Amino acid sequence: MTDVLPTSPLLQERGAVAGPPGSPDTAVAWHYGDPFGEQRAAAQRVAIVDRSHRFVLTITGRERLSWLHTISSQAVADLADGRSAENLDLDLNGRVLNHFVLTDLGDTAWIDTEGERGPELLDFLRKMVFWADARPEAAPGHAVLSLLGPRVPDLAAALGVETLPDVYGAVRLGDRDGFLRRMPWPTEDSYDLVVPRAELADWWSRLTTAGAEPAGMWTYEALRVAALRPRLGIDTDDRTIPHEARWIGDIAERGAVHLNKGCYRGQETVARVQNLGKPPRHLVMLHLDGSADARPSVGDPVTAGGRTVGRLGTVIDHHEFGPIALALVKRTVPADTQLLVGPMAAAIDPDSMPVDDEPQAGRLAVERLRGR
Repeated sequence: MTDVLPTSPLLQERGAVAGPPGSPDTAVAWHYGDPFGEQRAAAQRVAIVDRSHRFVLTITGRERLSWLHTISSQAVADLADGRSAENLDLDLNGRVLNHFVLTDLGDTAWIDTEGERGPELLDFLRKMVFWADARPEAAPGHAVLSLLGPRVPDLAAALGVETLPDVYGAVRLGDRDGFLRRMPWPTEDSYDLVVPRAELADWWSRLTTAGAEPAGMWTYEALRVAALRPRLGIDTDDRTIPHEARWIGDIAERGAVHLNKGCYRGQETVARVQNLGKPPRHLVMLHLDGSADARPSVGDPVTAGGRTVGRLGTVIDHHEFGPIALALVKRTVPADTQLLVGPMAAAIDPDSMPVDDEPQAGRLAVERLRGR
């Protein structure tokens, strides 16, 4: 197995422009010549996005789910056939190491994650097997495509499916190798295809002929930022805990951390923050001043009055909102604070501020013990 996924063959498609140098998206198309038109297609019609730089692995064995349940943050021991979940791998201090999507289908659990993080996640899984009947293996022969937009149902015949799955559901692609999975983001109509890498060009041709419009990762990223969904390693740093990145919640809540399970490393931090404390930072969306000559970069400090109050994540141009970004900002920073990121003025989108005023069970118990 190679640690570096190959450049996508779909970069040979007409108009394809590779992802920016140095970004995690250099192996796939960033756009096909009309970035905003591609975003509108994904929002209003149906677009197809090459995400074949995702790292795909499989886990087989009759104990694959019960074993994975004990070492990750989501409750997946009873995950039904044809169902999916988002999940996290944390370190001992509760900091996020990996975010991945799991789909169990037949006798195999499929996992896909960030390309650069995949080998590390696979290595961790292999080391944690011990005596369980679970066999994690890389699946470089499979790759991910995404379909976005309200007209995805028009592609059912081309996909070889009778009905589309509901959110986190998955169905096989007729008599062909692979499956279709529905996701709750980056739009309300988002689907992933996991198909043989050797058939990427065939699937691309089949689906574009059926009406899907080519769109690059610029489109996917813009819609993801607008949906307030973080991307590991870009919108997170080595200090990020799940509460900061909006990953708390069970499968029904569309989260990646089940609060009523244990048996995974980092759970103490999750429980402590949930019951007694507050996360030091939270993820928000920023509106950026598009009149600046230069753009800030991932990891740049977010400042207020000359003081660093946050860390910048994804910076992207959205077809409706203009320049926007995700940022991890100190929880104490008010929504109307005037901010700077690099050369640009920035403002927090007030609708992106998380509601953080519910009393915590652990804190209420402490107060009761103190007679308050």
